[in-house]
Amino acid sequence: MTAPTSAPAHTPARATEIIGILGGMGPAATADFYAKLVSMTPGSSDQDHLRTVIWSDPTIPDRTEALLGDGPDPTPWLLDGSRVLREAGATVIAIPCNTAHAFVPRIADHVGLPIVHMIGEVARHLTLLSPRIHTAGLLATTGTVRAGLYQEWLDRFGIRLILPDDIVQEHEVMTAIRAVKAGARDDATTASLARAAQRLTEQGAQAVIAGCTEIPLGLPVDAVAVPLVDPALVLAQALVRRALAEGGAVQEVVQEAVQDALRRETVRGE
Repeated sequence: MTAPTSAPAHTPARATEIIGILGGMGPAATADFYAKLVSMTPGSSDQDHLRTVIWSDPTIPDRTEALLGDGPDPTPWLLDGSRVLREAGATVIAIPCNTAHAFVPRIADHVGLPIVHMIGEVARHLTLLSPRIHTAGLLATTGTVRAGLYQEWLDRFGIRLILPDDIVQEHEVMTAIRAVKAGARDDATTASLARAAQRLTEQGAQAVIAGCTEIPLGLPVDAVAVPLVDPALVLAQALVRRALAEGGAVQEVVQEAVQDALRRETVRGE
């Protein structure tokens, strides 16, 4: 695969960035993320948009099953996909899958490209909401919850995290996520997610994180009484800021945090 040549001199500065989307987890969420990236990019013509390479590999093993010890490690697939994107000319990688971020420390040092960390960006985004968010609820896969991905990042920003109890997690949240992955986006799916979100708000959540990219496909914003934070949308906004050279300091902080996580992973493995 031949990488595209550098942008001509007359091309807008943003076009020098080539976004690599490591997707397929799942395919509908990947398509939804690209649509959000397009919608978040300011411009009045095709030429104003960002150059993008999408690698959608639905054969990547289930991330939650891997984290729970019930399935193969997806790291080799994630690493291979990242290399495909790099060879295709990508200058930065985005992974529109929350649970896959549990494996970012394992691939970050081998990819050779920066990875815009979706969960880190969400934590930062929460600090910018008004009124100030001190407590957030999380709807996510059991893998994301067990891995403590959001707990770690929200702790960095002084935000308390509320999680569903085990029964709600399995029978409301995971059932709905599986339904969306199977193509069902019906009233029953929305009702399950809305009930789970309501229980979080009743416990004091001032915002709810839709911490699985399938959740916004089944839970409308107006079904939740507090702000519903869509990590895919936040990631799209971060990529646009980066392309427009508006988010450099933020990206540096997030990349440093990824490297910290990588070092911790290395120590645990020794």
